Amino acid sequence: MGIINGIKSYINEDDTKIMIVNNKINIVNYNDIDHFDSEKIVIKLIDSKVIIKGSELAIAKLLKDEILITGKFSNLEFR
Repeated sequence: MGIINGIKSYINEDDTKIMIVNNKINIVNYNDIDHFDSEKIVIKLIDSKVIIKGSELAIAKLLKDEILITGKFSNLEFR
C-alpha cells in the first residue's frame, strides 16, 4: 500500500510549490490571480497570498494549476 499511496500522492499533488529559476517564478497549485500589472502580481494560494513586485512583470505560462511569471523581480512577499 505504501507504493500505491506514494504514486497517488505524486499524481494528485495538492501542495503549492514555488520555484525560482533563471529570473522566472513558477507557482504550482495556486487558487487565483488576485491582481496583475507590469509592476505587481498577487497570487492567491490555499490559505495565503504571494505578492511579487518588480518591473516588466509578465505571465509567460498560464494553466489551470500552474503559472510562470517573468520579469525583473525586486520583492517576493508571503501573507
